[in-house]
Amino acid sequence: MNSPLPSAVAALLDQQQGDRVLMVDDVPDNLSLLHDALDEHGYIVLAATSGEAALACVQQGRPDIVLLDAMMPGMDGFEVARRLKADPSTAHIPIIFMTGLTETEHLVAALQAGGVDYVTKPLDPRAVLARMQVHLQGARQARQTRQALDAFGYASIAVRASSGRLLWQTPLARELLQLYYGTIAPQTPAPVLAWLRKTLDEMASHSPADGMPPPEPARLCAELGARRLSFRLHHCIGEETPGGGPGAGPAVGAAAGGDWLIVMREVSDVAVIRSLGLAFSLTAREAEVLYWVVKGKINRDIGEILGASPATVKKHLERIHAKLGVETRTAAASMALTRVREMHPQWEV
Repeated sequence: MNSPLPSAVAALLDQQQGDRVLMVDDVPDNLSLLHDALDEHGYIVLAATSGEAALACVQQGRPDIVLLDAMMPGMDGFEVARRLKADPSTAHIPIIFMTGLTETEHLVAALQAGGVDYVTKPLDPRAVLARMQVHLQGARQARQTRQALDAFGYASIAVRASSGRLLWQTPLARELLQLYYGTIAPQTPAPVLAWLRKTLDEMASHSPADGMPPPEPARLCAELGARRLSFRLHHCIGEETPGGGPGAGPAVGAAAGGDWLIVMREVSDVAVIRSLGLAFSLTAREAEVLYWVVKGKINRDIGEILGASPATVKKHLERIHAKLGVETRTAAASMALTRVREMHPQWEV
């Protein structure tokens, strides 16, 4: 139970539907009690009986929520939670503590370690399921938002202005930051952090007394050959700010040192191909083929560009037709072009 998941198992989990739940408890009987209830409700259940096994399982099994025993020998649940929250790739996963400790200081410690909720032992499966539903809904909405941003070519990151720590990032954002700056989370690229702090200082110095709205924050741009990456400050996500709301623009004042959502967008043919793949659930090679179809290339030309035979290109195109639900090359090109123009208005065929 404590061994890391084989890659084949992890791949199988990726193909399955339903939320994945990781249960962590050093008492197997506690795991058995919850396992049946979760399984009956359609959850994919993972289990670990130690803190070390839990961390390995999170990395390979990618659960949507963690049910975590607070008191375990060796690495306890509090330390597991702190490590998960310190890693930007797992910080978004909601953690519900399972504890027999009801003293206030223990419950506060669970929340300070990164837990979003707690349930007390002996466990009532109905109460656990109810708590899970609440937090899974919020996590699901956040995940869908990040995926939608990536699909439309908008990568996003969250940065803590005071410490410069990169709190989380979408998969596309991770790829772009490594490509343009050679950095990985939790490090925020120095030019991005300097731009963020300068922008916040300028926003904080704006006086609302003149009745004029604050100016639109300046954008940051980075170039890599023919590729261009722009950064736009979106809004503060770290704390509430009076006067906020839809259309209010980035908040200032007390929140200026909080956590900020930054949206990035790349302008390049590579970005267009990536967006096609995300929008239509295509493989990388299928997205490339569709891109060149939109460009008006025939199979022979596409094969020469991609280093493949025309027959191979034809097979890719057949799978593309099936995924797009069309029967002709023209229909596929038309649908793809419409989507590209929605996602990249500045792009030209």
